[in-house]
Amino acid sequence: MFVVLRETSPDHWTVVGEVAGRPWLTGRLTRRQAILDATDGKARDGERYAAVPRSYWRLFQVWSEGPPD
Repeated sequence: MFVVLRETSPDHWTVVGEVAGRPWLTGRLTRRQAILDATDGKARDGERYAAVPRSYWRLFQVWSEGPPD
């Protein structure tokens, strides 16, 4: 699973959605396909997207709340 983000302004990202990965594709192609799936194929040249594995996204969310006690 990937969380797909779109840069809406410099250093500001918005969640587009969560989509399943394609394990039979290479890493770069899997992320590209995740972006296309999340945007229903509407991603265009010049727009900035990121496809982050959901497990990384969850770790970031926990860490952004502060370090563990």
